[in-house]
Amino acid sequence: SYVQGINDLATPLIVVFISGYFPNKDVEEEVLSGEVMIDVTDAILEEIEADTYWCLTNLLAGIQDHYTSDQPGMQRMVMRLEELVNRIDADLAGHLRETGIEFLQFAFKWMNCLLLREFRLQRVLRLWDTYLSEGDGGFEDFHVYVCASFLVHYSAELQQMGFDDLFQFMQNMPTDDWTDREIEILLSSAFVLSTLFGGSEAHLNVVRN
Repeated sequence: SYVQGINDLATPLIVVFISGYFPNKDVEEEVLSGEVMIDVTDAILEEIEADTYWCLTNLLAGIQDHYTSDQPGMQRMVMRLEELVNRIDADLAGHLRETGIEFLQFAFKWMNCLLLREFRLQRVLRLWDTYLSEGDGGFEDFHVYVCASFLVHYSAELQQMGFDDLFQFMQNMPTDDWTDREIEILLSSAFVLSTLFGGSEAHLNVVRN
């Protein structure tokens, strides 16, 4: 059944398939703005709908328990993120605890919508391209490392904030000016983390203060 957020996951797929029919149109200016829809015929739209449905079904098949009752997959990913941040940036993790910020309050959305609401769609396309290249674990395992790198990127700023500022910052991350370069740096950082901690439970064995 439908869970809030699934519709977001279809958006990058639709953009990619539309772009495939109009390779000479600028993705940023004409596709993402919706201008291209003037040229989309009913026949093309049906093809895009079918392709999007097939791809979304396969994407969801790999993360099924993210969208079942109580969403245990989401809970698992948030827990893994918290434990990972405890390991790689104990000062930030401690500050979040001291100010009363729970990871579930901000990271659930990151897991549920796969960062679609944190970045411009053009940046998400670059992000998902790497997820797909990572194979079966891209949208779950590697995504957690990306989220950890994303959070730690703002560590110095976050540690200067109190609860209200922290909460507001987490709900509206300042990424509007990010380009593919920043995304590639983020992905590189996540890859390093996945190399250090992937395939082990090392990041879960954290001694809490």
